[in-house]
Amino acid sequence: MNTKGLCSLVLLCWCSFLAIAQTKTAYDFVVAQDGSGNFTTVQEALNAVPDFRKVTTTIFIKNGIYKEKLNLSPSKHLVTLIGESVTKTILTYDDWAQKKNIFGEEKGTSGSSSFYVYGPQFTAQNITFQNTAGPVGQAVALFVAGDRARFINCRMLGFQDTLYTYGYASRQYYYKCYIEGTVDFIFGSSTAVFEDCEIFCKNAGYVTAASTPDSTKYGYVFFNTRIHGDGSEASFYLGRPWRTYAKTVFINCDLGKQIKSEGWHNWNKPDAEKTSFYAEYQSKGAGANNAARVKWSHQLTTKEVSENYTLEKIFKGWKPLE
Repeated sequence: MNTKGLCSLVLLCWCSFLAIAQTKTAYDFVVAQDGSGNFTTVQEALNAVPDFRKVTTTIFIKNGIYKEKLNLSPSKHLVTLIGESVTKTILTYDDWAQKKNIFGEEKGTSGSSSFYVYGPQFTAQNITFQNTAGPVGQAVALFVAGDRARFINCRMLGFQDTLYTYGYASRQYYYKCYIEGTVDFIFGSSTAVFEDCEIFCKNAGYVTAASTPDSTKYGYVFFNTRIHGDGSEASFYLGRPWRTYAKTVFINCDLGKQIKSEGWHNWNKPDAEKTSFYAEYQSKGAGANNAARVKWSHQLTTKEVSENYTLEKIFKGWKPLE
């Protein structure tokens, strides 16, 4: 081999080494259905994360439809999932609440989820979470219990009960996400912020059903989010109280014609009108109608928003974008 050929070979080997090194630096594991990664299923990769690891484990998921009922256990800390493409990296299953388990018992709402996130400090980016059971009642696409969970540029697809923010007092952040559904399709007891998101109302129903604990100051807060859909005019309420201390606030949001003029529903629990907290600030769009909202809801002032609705205050010091 001449000198020129030897140099070319050395250069090729060095470039290959750099590519491998960069891949190892960026991702701890790669999931690919075609066998080109470390694992062919997402659950295998989640299981491989060392328990109680103190540094982030990053898992890259190549495009594909992964039909798996997934569970990230509480011992799996600091796990980050990154999809190759938000529309083509799809984690999906098709259970629903009335479906029977192996003992002939109904799975229930919690048992219907496609993905369970119990591990703390979880991050997902560029991934679709889906439940394909259809309009058959409660069918959860994503169940999030772990504290300090982040979802960036993700999609949550389903009908009733799409996104279950399950974790009692857990903090969850959704940034530039797309969430769709029908009845109570964002529900649960967590403190959750939705910023620059798109909420798509299908058919008719309720956007939120918070069950905020009475000891928690913040439930759901939506910032600069667009709420629209294919539902008919005045077919959706912004929310109703699953539990009597529900808290939901929309700040600088664009509300489509699907939102009813009264805005909020008491779930036929008159006492909840005294204990729940529903509010808006500078809503706009066809569904914004301050004067017609139920009398027990609130219109926030600029001072109230600036003093109370910052990420640092809502999340008690956690900074999800860092």
